[in-house]
Amino acid sequence: MRIINGDSLEVLKTLQDESVDCVVTSPPYWALRDYGCEGQLGLEPTFQEYIDKLCNIFDEVKRVLKKEGTCWVNIGDTYNGNKEGKTDNKVCDYLKNTTTNLHKKKGDLPDKCLCQIPSRFAIEMTNRGWILRNEIIWYKPNAMPSSVKDRFTVDFEKVFFFVKNKKYWFEQQLEKSIWFEKDKRAITGGITKSGKSITSEGNQYQINKSGSFRKDGNRNKRCVWQIPTKPFKEAHFAVFPPTLVEPMIQAGCPENGIVLDPFIGSGTVAQVATLHRRNWIGIELNPEYIKLADKRRQVTPRLL
Repeated sequence: MRIINGDSLEVLKTLQDESVDCVVTSPPYWALRDYGCEGQLGLEPTFQEYIDKLCNIFDEVKRVLKKEGTCWVNIGDTYNGNKEGKTDNKVCDYLKNTTTNLHKKKGDLPDKCLCQIPSRFAIEMTNRGWILRNEIIWYKPNAMPSSVKDRFTVDFEKVFFFVKNKKYWFEQQLEKSIWFEKDKRAITGGITKSGKSITSEGNQYQINKSGSFRKDGNRNKRCVWQIPTKPFKEAHFAVFPPTLVEPMIQAGCPENGIVLDPFIGSGTVAQVATLHRRNWIGIELNPEYIKLADKRRQVTPRLL
């Protein structure tokens, strides 16, 4: 378990083929934040260049991932012409100096247009041979309020679940499903694929022996994950919550396997991997963030 200081692409080139079981990461978003490092990802003049650089990194990720490995990527979107990439309550110096000309290049989108960075990334990944298994919506019930008045406030981000091959390691994750009497008409007379009818016990309806619903009321985890954001008092600008990372690691990495985060930042993935008895490797360009990650990874694995 270690954090390697350096550029993600260059460090990945030093890792062995098929040496990690799972990748969980959130790369720097395009044109939103300046992390204060020369050569950092996310400050490219066009999103096309950003997508190309990011997918070049994931070409190396694919090489070091085992044949049965899984890859989970949380990535956010932005609006063209956006000048709200803020760090410490101010527009970062890079954006102040470059936003004027950043979005005037030939072929760019109109100002105020959603760039669709996550979709462009996912399409390019599949063009390069990745298999996209799920597009997960991370719904943030406590999303930050927005001052915008001519569109709706965005309260979600996307997580993509990729694999290299049709057969891969995956542990099914379950969640509670409770159907109340008021929803009875939605399931009355329902028949499962196996031919089993829907039955009820009290106010909770379950599908017996079908795999869709279990007798304990659990069902296969859905693709919309309602997870509040959590503040991090240290100096890192973008931290995804441990509860977002947990189902990725539990579903996509066997116990004692190796989780890789090529943009480890403040160390959330390392912390969660340790808690769930997985090994991990992190890569980080900014040495100051490595200090934060070193603090956060000092946790005791949970008892089985």
